[in-house]
Amino acid sequence: MGGYYGAVSSKDVVADVFYGTDYHSHLGTRRGGMAFWDKEKGFKRDIHNIENGPFRTKFEGALDEYTGTAGLGCISDTDAQPLLIFSKLGRYAIAYTGAVQNQDELIEEALSKPGTHFEALKGGRVNSLEVIATLINSKPSFVEGLKFMQEKVKGSASVLILTERGTIIASRDKYGRTPIVIGRDDYGFSVSFESFAFQKMGYETYRELGPGEIVEIKSDGIKTLKEAGKEMKICGFLWTYYGYANSTYEGRNVELMRNRNGKLLAQFDEKNGKKFDYDYVCGVPDSGIAHAIGYANQSGNEYGRPFIKYTPTWPRSFMPTNQKERNHVASMKLVPVPELIRGNKLLFVDDSIVRGTQLKSTVEHVYEWGAREVHMRSACPPIMYGCPYLTFSRQHDSMELIARRKIYELEGDEGSNYIEEYSDGSTERGKKLREAICSELNFDSLEYQTVENTIKAIGLDRCKVCTYCWDGKK
Repeated sequence: MGGYYGAVSSKDVVADVFYGTDYHSHLGTRRGGMAFWDKEKGFKRDIHNIENGPFRTKFEGALDEYTGTAGLGCISDTDAQPLLIFSKLGRYAIAYTGAVQNQDELIEEALSKPGTHFEALKGGRVNSLEVIATLINSKPSFVEGLKFMQEKVKGSASVLILTERGTIIASRDKYGRTPIVIGRDDYGFSVSFESFAFQKMGYETYRELGPGEIVEIKSDGIKTLKEAGKEMKICGFLWTYYGYANSTYEGRNVELMRNRNGKLLAQFDEKNGKKFDYDYVCGVPDSGIAHAIGYANQSGNEYGRPFIKYTPTWPRSFMPTNQKERNHVASMKLVPVPELIRGNKLLFVDDSIVRGTQLKSTVEHVYEWGAREVHMRSACPPIMYGCPYLTFSRQHDSMELIARRKIYELEGDEGSNYIEEYSDGSTERGKKLREAICSELNFDSLEYQTVENTIKAIGLDRCKVCTYCWDGKK
């Protein structure tokens, strides 16, 4: 994934952009960067590797070197951002979040024209943001270029551009798969992926951009350059997992959604005859916690924290490129409370079950610490498809997804014709899938939230939420 933060003001914005960008650190672990525009000094941009240390530690010692009344920052889980571009449209800094699925096609098309080139990264790759900038630069204005980019990119791209006029042009993805939220204070405006980020800097929520909408942000106002489209497909995973608990998208708060979702999951279990005789209902830290609290409140079971996540020194569990090391780091971060585990019957709620490797290790440790039974509930439906729109849940091979791998083991290639049945726990295929996953991951029982209840918990019309990773519907 990735996140961005920008500000335009009549006063210096360095501190706001620094802290606002840092508040997006949960969305990426590879690169962090900031760019500022100063009327006297022009642009200053720096990018740091944040794989071996958080964003804050890379920049806080040099904040005095930055000045500017306009700036933007980016946390990226892919390539370096923001980029500084010098083109016929002028000099500008640019950052984005999303995924360009047809990048090779776009590069080939661009290289067929005289004078076009791209910087070659390690392994011959090209920074996706450079491809996006090339599309924008092919037109006579930022607005026309962004419209062109929105049509050409297959996948998604929400973009922030810091211009040499000291303004920010914000362009939300054509279908609004990721958010752009604007805040306002007495001096100007901020623009952010996560709404809570600017609220901590004293801004109040002004409005959210609609799908495909383009605006120019100045210190004294906002100008709409392209009206929002009518069709929206915002990512449902924002609420289930990777959005921060304090944030609100499309008027729906993440923490409240997760609490409602947990209640609906408990109601679903009750409807299907499950008995609520657990000693504790527990959330897998961190995003599973609110789901579990909702489940506990609805079921009447006591909520408990049988292990605590230790984060002061350990990096995020998916930072290492090696899966074995990721599992090891994840294991080291979870510190048990043996008194809440030993001899107890526990039900855990996790935000999702993707590969299942880390969860298997966690459950093994829970049994080592003396649990009597371990039951698992997923706060979202089985993940059946890799995401073509964002980098978060994208998989190169569907067999990396435990649900798809088990379907193949049960039925071979033929199983892919019955994905909907396997997702439904009331069907014979659905029951077999859950039994197979329980056997591999050592659960005493397993159930998933339904697509319908996930959408209900979010509170938006189903047609406005992207559910592709769960049901393959675009």
